[in-house]
This record gives sequence, C-alpha cells and structure tokens, in this order.
Amino acid sequence: MKLSFKWLGDFMDTSVIESPKSYCDLLTDTGSKVEGYEILGEELENVVCAKLLSCEKHPDADKLTICQVDCGEESPRQIVTAATNMKPGDMLVLAKAPAKLAGGVVIKAGKLRGVESNGMFCSVAELGLTVHDVPYAVEDGLLVLEEDCRPGDDVRDVLDLRDTVIEFEITSNRQDCFSVIGLARESAVSYRTPFRLPEPSFRGVGQSASDYVSVSVEDSLCRRYCAAAVKNVKIAPSPKWMRSRLRAMGVRPINNIVDITNYVMLEYGQPMHAFDKEFLEDDRIVVRRAKAGETIVTLDEQERKLTEKDLLICDGKKPVALAGVMGGLNSEINPDTKTVIFESANFDGVSVRLTAKSVGMRTESSGRFEKGLDPENCLPALIRACQLVEELGAGEVVSGITDVYPSKPEQRRIPFEPERINKFLGTDIPEETMKEIFSRLEIRLEDGMLLPPSFRTDLVCFADIAEEVARMYGYNRIESTAFKVSARIGKRSAEHKFINRLHTICIANGLTEIETYSFISEKTYDLLRLKADSPLRKSVVISNPLGEDTRIMRTTAVGSMIETLVRNQAHRNESASLYETARLYFPGDDERVLPEERTSLVIGFYGDGDFYTMKGICESIAEKTLGAGDGAVKSYEIAAESGVEYFHPGRCAVLTKDGEKLMTFGEVHPEVMKNYGLEKKAYVAVIDVPALFRKSRTEAVYRDIGKFPAVTRDLAFVCDEDVQVGELEKIIIQSAGKHLESLRVFDIYRGEQVGEGKKSVAFKLVIRHPEKTLTDEESEKIVGKVRAGLERELGIAIRS
Repeated sequence: MKLSFKWLGDFMDTSVIESPKSYCDLLTDTGSKVEGYEILGEELENVVCAKLLSCEKHPDADKLTICQVDCGEESPRQIVTAATNMKPGDMLVLAKAPAKLAGGVVIKAGKLRGVESNGMFCSVAELGLTVHDVPYAVEDGLLVLEEDCRPGDDVRDVLDLRDTVIEFEITSNRQDCFSVIGLARESAVSYRTPFRLPEPSFRGVGQSASDYVSVSVEDSLCRRYCAAAVKNVKIAPSPKWMRSRLRAMGVRPINNIVDITNYVMLEYGQPMHAFDKEFLEDDRIVVRRAKAGETIVTLDEQERKLTEKDLLICDGKKPVALAGVMGGLNSEINPDTKTVIFESANFDGVSVRLTAKSVGMRTESSGRFEKGLDPENCLPALIRACQLVEELGAGEVVSGITDVYPSKPEQRRIPFEPERINKFLGTDIPEETMKEIFSRLEIRLEDGMLLPPSFRTDLVCFADIAEEVARMYGYNRIESTAFKVSARIGKRSAEHKFINRLHTICIANGLTEIETYSFISEKTYDLLRLKADSPLRKSVVISNPLGEDTRIMRTTAVGSMIETLVRNQAHRNESASLYETARLYFPGDDERVLPEERTSLVIGFYGDGDFYTMKGICESIAEKTLGAGDGAVKSYEIAAESGVEYFHPGRCAVLTKDGEKLMTFGEVHPEVMKNYGLEKKAYVAVIDVPALFRKSRTEAVYRDIGKFPAVTRDLAFVCDEDVQVGELEKIIIQSAGKHLESLRVFDIYRGEQVGEGKKSVAFKLVIRHPEKTLTDEESEKIVGKVRAGLERELGIAIRS
C-alpha cells in the first residue's frame, strides 16, 4: 500500500513530521511496517518551462530547427530540435544543459550539424509521464504546456510532480490500513496529533436513485449494497490534482468518472464501480449467484465461465459485473455515457476470493474485499464519490441514495483488564495511559467493556487489545525482563495415549507398522468395488496434485493396505502382517470449511493365518480397550456382515458395542484380490479409532480370584447352518445367570452324524459361586436352564 504525503496532509498536520526517514521509523515502531519511501520528481534536475520565441531552419539539415527560447535567464537560450509540433509563443518543457531526465538520462550542451544546442525540449515520456497523466499532450511530440506558468518555472511544480510516497507492507488483518484514511489515522495516533476526517456531503438535485434503478439483494453473501445515480454526465479528464495523486499511488488516470471510483477506493479503502445506466436492462440491479453455464465478458474483454458459487451483479436479464472482482464489458463507462449508477457494496471476503480464483483473475478490488471490509464504510465512500462528482462538475447527482442493509453486525465487546494486560506484556503501564491510548484509537470504554470501532475488524479478543497498548505505548519503552511465567511440562492428550496403546497391542500381536500416503487415485475406489453412490467416493480433490495417481485425499485406507501387501508379495515374502494408523479426509458441504480428519486403524495380513486369526486380533484389541466384560458377558458383540463391497460376503464380521460399529474385519473379496493381483488369501480389519476411543475404558477393574473351585461342563448343540454362534452364546449367558464365569467354543462339527444343513457347536462352560462350592445338583440346575433356554428360543436340543 502506497501513501502520498500530499494526500496525508488532508487528514493531519504534516508539519510535525521531521523527515520521511523519521516518519518511516515511527510508523514501523507502532506496527505499520514501512518497506521504503520514494521522493517523486527527484530524478528531474534543471527541467523548466520555456517560451518559444522564434524558429528557423537549420542551414545544413532539413529536419532540424534552430529555436530561441526564454527560460527565465537574462538572454534567450538556443536549442536545436527535430520536433515539429511547436510554434512561437508556445510554452515548452526544456531540459537546460546540464540536466537530468527520467530514467537517469543526462542532457549536456553540444553541437548538432555545427550549431550549438544548450539543452533539449521534452516530451511526456522523457518526464516519466504518459498522455494519461497529461491528457492534452501528444504521444509522439513535444509537450506543449497549457498550465498557467512563466518562463523558468520548475516543471515539477507546474505539473505537480513533487511528492513523497511511502510504501507500506500491511498485514491482511489490518484491512482498514489499505486506505489513505486508515494510514492517516495510524499516523495521527503515532504522532499524537489530531486526526481530521471531514464528513462528506453533496447537494443533489431532485428525485432519488430508486427512480433510476431498483436494487434487489437475493444472497446473504452481499452484506450491504448502496447505489447513487448521476445524470447529465460529462466525461472528461480529471483535474491535475487528482491525476497527480492517483499517479503517486500507482494508479493510471483514465477519465473523471473512473478516476473518482479509484480515488475513493484509495482514500476510503472501499472498492466502487460505475455502471452506464443505458445498458442496465429493466432498470434493475440484482445481486444473485450465477446460474449453471452462465458466462460474462469482463472489462479486460475476456469471457469468463461461471459456477453456481460465484456472486454476480445483474440487471433484469444478464450479468453486468463479477461481485467484488471486475465489471462487465456490457455496462462500462464510455465517452457517450449520460447517466451513471455508482455502486458501493460489501461482499463476503471468502466468496470474492474463491470467485477470483475460479476465473483466474485477481484485481485491486478483489484483493481488498477478500480481507473482509467494514460494511459501515459503504455509505460514506459513496457520498464522497458524489461529492467529487459535484466538485469536478462531472454531472448532476440525484439526491436520494439507495441503501440495502439487511442486518448490521453486532458491536464487539472486550473486557478492559489493565492488570491482566500488564501481566501479559510484562509492563507496569498506568491504567490512565491505557485509557488515553484507547481514546486515540477511537476504542470506546463503557462499563468496563472496550468497544472497538467497526473499521477495526482485527480487534476480537484480549490479546488484540494488549497488542494495541504495547504498540502505542512503544515497544522500545518496554524493558527487557526474564520470563515471568512458570514453565509448563507438555504431555500427550488422552487420545494420543490411546493411540499409543493401540500401537503396543498391534505389535504384541506380531504386526509391523507401515505408513502410506494420504493422497490416492479415484481408480482405488474402482479396485475396491465401491458403488457409484458410495459416500466413500466423495473425496477432497487436490488442486495441484503431484500426478493423476495422487489427485484425491483418501476416505479409506484399505486400498493403501492392500497395495502394501501386494508389494510384499512381489518381493517374494511368504507372509506379511501389517498395521497402519491412517488419516482419512472427508469433505464438508461448504468448501470454505476444512475437511474433517479421522484416524483409522487398518490391519492386513496374508500367508500366516485365516479369518479367525483376524478375529482373534480384533478381540484382543477390544478386550484391552473396552475391558474384559462381566464374567462370561463380553463388553462387545460380534455379528456377521455381508454388505461391505471389498470383503468376502460370507467371511466378514463387525464388532459393535452398544449398537455402535467399532470394527469391520474379514477376508478380502476375491474380485478385489484379482483387481490388485493378490495370489494368496488376504485378511483386513478396519477399526474406527475415534469411536473406539469414546467407548474405551481407561480405568482397570479389579476382580477377586475365586476362593472356591469351579465346575466345568462341555455341552454340544445341533443347530441349522445359518444360526450364528454369537446368537447361541447370548442365550447361554442369559439362561445360565450370574454364576457363569466363562464361556468358550471349542469345537464346530459338520458331517453325516448331524445331518445335511446342520452343524454341531460345542461349548465349555465354567461355573463358580463366589461364596461356596457348588454341588452337582446346583450345577446341573444351571445346565438345565441353558438347555431349556436354547430349546425355547431356537428349538435346539443338546447333541446326544
């Protein structure tokens, strides 16, 4: 951000500034970092106004002219030139030898074809200017001055080229400092001098802007929209003082209407736009999202394809501007424009940034909007633009202004805690000094609460307030001291400790840890047989991927595990038992919200074990995290599962607790094995770590070792093939009662002795009473309850 010293003088007394260097040092000390400064016009030396007295042809050159000029000296000066666009009486710009021009060009006296020449007439280019800076100048000829000046006057004063420009590096949180007023306010506070901000106003003539155009805001991304109408517009060059200030700030002057919008943007930090009313169909302005397939040709004559997320300014039928980015070519100001509609609006910063990014165009306007502007600034900026229109005679401003402001932001309130501020900063600043600082910063103090002004969007919490005190009190005045806070010992969170426990359990089960990339290819989902409408296919897309195979962030790590198993198989490893605590990424409905990250524990092996090996590993993890349960009652349940695309439909199970799925494990589907080229049967488990953590038991429960002997009974039951063992276990546990200490399946038999479609499941029951030795009658009574329960619930009898 640049700042003109001349412009700064409109808002504060610049006589208090000793030098540009001292100003840069002070502003840097108070938090507004200065990159450097430039003294404009400094490179021009001995360049003055000169009145052409006479012209005569060079005796030895047809294209040269010998001129006599009055440049304020006692006698005329002779200049030889090849230019032709001048006549006696014209006021020209003369580089009196010796002189310096823009770009370090040095002019010396010399002879041209034997005739002495004591300088050189200048064009706008040789002064470092363009025809936009001096509208009446010709591009390929001498600059003939139209200003009121005398021979010998310094051209820097005549063309208003003298100024000092400061270059600031403004952080994105200080959006108020991307304006002359914002930097002037900071400068006045730093120098403890009054800040002057005249309230803009204009006279206006009859009617209202609503009589010329109606405004409708259909999307909440537009927080405020103000519009004003100017009739009988007279398009012309801007006055010299405005062109000079725009040039100093690095903005090219164009014409009075466009220059007014740029001038107000620089002064107030509020981007503006001007529409030619003649091209606004139905006399309407509608703020809405783009429709699918809609396009707009912007002022740079490029056609932009839009998405439904882009915010547009439209008339009754078509888009006329990309909100906060650039106007449309179909409504631009031209020399024949008669009625102008000025726009001063406030758009959502994130929306503007995403739109600018999607169309590949970042402008001065979008760069300001994306930092989050103050909606309260819209109306003053628009009034200032109307004031300039009247001052420049650029048209007649219609009296009424249209202001659509659905809801004002709430006033932020931050507690005033002087003691805490001193403790935080390590200072001893008096409370009254702090209050004086807040007063200069326009931060009100009411009932012990600080109320930041609307333009200070960066002040939201205690730390922000403490920083304001420190920077305005003076960082250099704060003495260096030792740390006044006690050191704290870092420690792992409960979730990190839980993940470390999972690492220990996995290693104890003979698994080796691996790490794989979080970004994968969409082809992985096809290899895993995921359905087209599977929620796992909805992935975060990387905008600048390393390649086609790393375009998306994974939503499952099963593919990464199988790829690693295949790699081990390719290296002739007979078996591999692996695990990974993988990060998964799930996009939200709103692009502005970061994706949800979850941790998943994935286990995979081949060559050494089967389905029951994987089941044992999962049960080991469950027992060590969920607890061992109460007696024979386990703390979890296992049931068959057949709906997971990448698992074998008949060799897959889920482990749940209280109805919540914690683990899914089983044999990899044969088609998936074929897709990846796996030759041996592989088994995979997917464990939801956050869910397991929520259900885990952190405290160990002590249980007395039984004092009395246990009774064991082996029971075998014949049931249908489709009856799950887990279902049998449930009924046995419910029927046996509280004295059943443990229950274990030790045999499953299928054969001629039990019949086709049947199986025999054998259980070992351990029964123990905590206060006595069970008699045979008491034990048989418990076994009888088990038989009766199974026969009642499933019609199953004991195998004879």
